[in-house]
Amino acid sequence: MRSADVLATRLYAAGCRYAFGMPGGEVLTIVDALEAAGIRFILIKHENAAGFMAEGVYHRTGAPGILVATLGPGVANAVNVIANADQDRVPLIFLTGCVDDDEAHTYTHQIFDHRAILDPITRATFTLSAQSADVIADKAVNLSLAARPGPIHIDVPISVADMPVKSTGEILRARQSATAPAPGPDLDEARQWLAQAKKPIMIIGVDVLSEGSSETAKEFARKYRIPVLTTYKAKGVLPEDDVLALGGIGLSPVADRELLPFVEEADLIICAGYDPIEMRTGWRNAWDAKKQNVIDITTAPNTHYMHQAGLSFVCNIAAGLDAISDGVAPSSTWSTARFDDVKSRLYQAFRVDEDWGPAAIVETVRAAMPKDAVATVDSGAHRILLSQVWQCFEPQGLLQSTGLCTMGCALPLAMGAKIASPDTSVVAFSGDAGLLMCLGELATAAELKLPITIIVFVDASLSLIEVKQRGRQLKNAGVDFGEVDFAATGNALGGNGITVTSRQELMSALDHAASSDNFTLIGCIIDRQAYDGRL
Repeated sequence: MRSADVLATRLYAAGCRYAFGMPGGEVLTIVDALEAAGIRFILIKHENAAGFMAEGVYHRTGAPGILVATLGPGVANAVNVIANADQDRVPLIFLTGCVDDDEAHTYTHQIFDHRAILDPITRATFTLSAQSADVIADKAVNLSLAARPGPIHIDVPISVADMPVKSTGEILRARQSATAPAPGPDLDEARQWLAQAKKPIMIIGVDVLSEGSSETAKEFARKYRIPVLTTYKAKGVLPEDDVLALGGIGLSPVADRELLPFVEEADLIICAGYDPIEMRTGWRNAWDAKKQNVIDITTAPNTHYMHQAGLSFVCNIAAGLDAISDGVAPSSTWSTARFDDVKSRLYQAFRVDEDWGPAAIVETVRAAMPKDAVATVDSGAHRILLSQVWQCFEPQGLLQSTGLCTMGCALPLAMGAKIASPDTSVVAFSGDAGLLMCLGELATAAELKLPITIIVFVDASLSLIEVKQRGRQLKNAGVDFGEVDFAATGNALGGNGITVTSRQELMSALDHAASSDNFTLIGCIIDRQAYDGRL
């Protein structure tokens, strides 16, 4: 076996079945080894999009995503999506080619220090050696899937990739232990707080998904009748048609006006896997841990200081919830009237019954899609609105970039999800500027014949930035651009393109998309400043 084969077979054993990238001469052996191991290599148009496709696969399979890039410009192109994987807690194996050490002393063409660039935004970065290829591969998988997942980089020298190695030993796979809080005064006090709480709430975050603790968190909330707020990435942990579900939180000041006072009323706040990297500044110190009982159950120590807690347990989330509930009987909590009032205010704040506009588009698509559809959404004003009104009925039903909030992610995330789950309905929501960033991947979607639906909010403006610009009473500058005929673009790049300006036209376009064997791009023309008062 070549050392590249050892690396590839270890990744296959970890459940990886797809790799995405743009090859150069330095990674040809890697690509060959991946294919030989049973991992399909998919050619894309840009490395940034390839990383998001790999993430889309991860969300459907649970196996680390694989991104492949050649040395120099290939690595540079991928830096954004690696940083995204770091902040959005995505296990991503980044395989890059590099020249051999001896050659690097006198050869400078396309050369820079990959590991120095990537070290601050990865969990670890390795240079593959032939005799340690198995160990490095196992370390990469285990580190990427740690309690708080993230990207791992492996630089593969050209000669090392082809170097023959002896048969390797047993594959080492670290198991996440279901560690629980240690018995003692803190755990006793947490149980007492839970038993006495009359106005408890739960804030559930992305770490619950990473650890596979969603079911436990959901049943805990139902057992003790605790209202649930989730970060955007954790939407669907509690199905959002559940009476206890208050929906997503993170970036909307409109939602915050209703929900932050509710949080301030709580006599017990349980943070379950809550990672505040998803939150806007309005959630900094959103409660007073000296006046309210706050329990933080998290996979990593609090070094962010975005919030504080009276009791903090660094442990497996499910094990932590089980431990604090042990022996604690449910009791009556919030009055139905108070809870219903909050839900009613949220409904009024995000009304979707407009004749036409961004909310009408989201509601129309949601009604047309099955409950288990996967939606992806790009960064921008539309994402904030959609994250509040799009209902998720299972975890990872809405995929987006929330830590880094990077643009150009919706289309490739949707493509990755569809590749991994071909029988699942997948819809991508993008602003016009975001889609223009990755337009070439429409050609990739056509080549792969991916029947995904792509909704584009067309207002020829960076709407979220324009809203902020007007809010500061600054002149309009650098936010408007020319309107693009996205329907013509979709048709030209091998799919179906449709322009719509009403609910009826959108419903007809969605019917067409449902029967298509290729992507359908629906350009939804909306008014400038359509998001005013809605975010």
